[in-house]
Amino acid sequence: MKNSKQLMLMFAMIMMIGILAACGTSNNDDSASNKESANGDGKKVLMMGTSADYPPFEYVETAKSDDIIGFDIDVARAITEKLGYEFKVKDIDFNGLVPSLENGTVDFVLSGMSPTADRKKTVDFSDIYYKSNHMIVTKADGEIKDVKDLNGATVGVQLASIQEGIAKDLKKDGIDLTIENRNRIPDIVQEIKAGRFDAAIIEDTVAKGYLADNSDLAGYVIDGKTKTEEAGSAIAFQKDSELTEKFNTELKKMMENGEMEKLILKWFSGETAK
Repeated sequence: MKNSKQLMLMFAMIMMIGILAACGTSNNDDSASNKESANGDGKKVLMMGTSADYPPFEYVETAKSDDIIGFDIDVARAITEKLGYEFKVKDIDFNGLVPSLENGTVDFVLSGMSPTADRKKTVDFSDIYYKSNHMIVTKADGEIKDVKDLNGATVGVQLASIQEGIAKDLKKDGIDLTIENRNRIPDIVQEIKAGRFDAAIIEDTVAKGYLADNSDLAGYVIDGKTKTEEAGSAIAFQKDSELTEKFNTELKKMMENGEMEKLILKWFSGETAK
């Protein structure tokens, strides 16, 4: 009888261990969106991917804190709050953002990204939430002042960016330029200042921040249209994500009620943000 009780007790313990193991397995989901709120308020946490080298869209003001701030961060905060989510930000090199969406490391990308046809093959996009132009950045005492002056020049662009596509379009159109890419915008600016790049193509809003802080640099807006489609920024999601429609609904409301305009004025008026 005693042995029988011991066997029953051992069997019960084995069953309990199995149940606990199964529970642990069922909660161990690699999807970024399954993370519990650190505040214990029951809200689902969404992981946002961004490349925090792109002021005033997303950047770190190191003199004040290590937090990532900027226009895109405020847009993400506004939308996720309205939808009842919390969000966290993961800093990733720009060329790694789409792969991070594909493998589930992040739930959405807000990083001044343009919805090109090539990107649409693997991820979905929201509506455009911000439009801008592009600028040639070069040394102030240089001879480059227009696209035609890029002939024979070494031009820096951010890896996997729409500006890289613009540079390739110019090359196809007969401008004999050498394209050099880097992961981060500050690296590109330093290459110009060091004389290793003759110029760079950078989004104008971002470029103006660097021009304000570097009197030895000059910028010239690129006139005319390029072959690169849909210039402007949109939010990227995994294919067929339910978040796309939800975010689009809130974006539309923000456009209509003036909330988006307020954020644009906050970050872009006077071009003082960097």
